Formats: sequence, C-alpha cells, structure tokens
Amino acid sequence: MTEVIGRRERKKAQTRQALADAALELFLERGYDEVGVKDVADAADVSVTTLFKYFPSKEALLFDQDDDIEAALVLAVRGRPPGHTIVDALREHMLRDSADGGPSAEFIRLIESTPVLRDYGRRMWMRHETTLARAIAEEMGAPEDDVSCAALARFALASRELIVGHENPRRAAEEIFGNLGRGWRVK
Repeated sequence: MTEVIGRRERKKAQTRQALADAALELFLERGYDEVGVKDVADAADVSVTTLFKYFPSKEALLFDQDDDIEAALVLAVRGRPPGHTIVDALREHMLRDSADGGPSAEFIRLIESTPVLRDYGRRMWMRHETTLARAIAEEMGAPEDDVSCAALARFALASRELIVGHENPRRAAEEIFGNLGRGWRVK
C-alpha cells in the first residue's frame, strides 16, 4: 500500500530541501562563517522566521538527514546478510558511509575546517548511540540497556572519524573492526 502525501506535506518537504540545498551551496561557495541565516533564507525565497521553523540553528542546516542516517545504522544491524556478525555489518556500513554513499569530500572539508560545524557534526553523529545500542541488543537477545551493546555502538560510531580521516579508509576499517571482532589484543 502506497501512502499518499498531501500537497501541504510536499510543500513543507520542498521548503525544507530548498533551505538545506541553499545553505550547502552558499556555505561551500563563501564559507560557513561568511554566510548568515538571512542569506540562506533569501536564497530559498523564504523568511528567516520560516527558516527557523524548519531548522533550530544555522548548524542544523547542514545536518538535515539525521533520521535517514539513524535508520540506515539500524538497518545495517537488523538487515545484515546471514552469516555476517554485527561487527561485520557495522564495518561494512562505515565503509559505505565513508565512500560512495557518504558525504562528498568538499562537504567533509567544509565541516572539518569549521570548528563549530565539526563539533556539531560529531554530536549529531553520536546521538545515534542509544538507538544503535538497542538494535544491537535486540539482535543479540540482550537487555535493552546492556552495557556491552552500548559499548559496541559507541565504539562503532566513534570509529567513523578515524576511518574517514585515514588515507586508506578500507584498511582502517578492516583493522579497527578486525581487532574488535577478534577481541582486542595489545601487543
């Protein structure tokens, strides 16, 4: 059954997307600190008040895919192929996220070169920890608040920064998640 989206909901989604697109374009063109929320609102042909109805802050304009990101993390765990461990699934997800399906190099440079965006982005990414931990716990048949599942979720999410920042993301992911899967051994 296909859900029919009404005109009002379509218009809201279009406005939200227009704001996010305008913000990204302006920030990449001029730099984050050189663009004000009025510039973004003007580029999307809405008022500043309307902008803040869709996004709680200037930083949030660049992180508009939060629900999709969380759903993809949960799907990586719950939808993994037979025979794949949760660690395998998280490794593959991090690799996909840091390669083709992830943000562009230009976007990553913008985020990493702007301290307020870098900090906001990390906080946004780590917000998925509880949901991911619950999905892991459910798959393992563990209690929802299992500390081992929470640790795995935290570690997997935090590893993304190391993977994306490494000169060879695949090798970094293989090493990090390989150690995790085997049980970390310090030499």
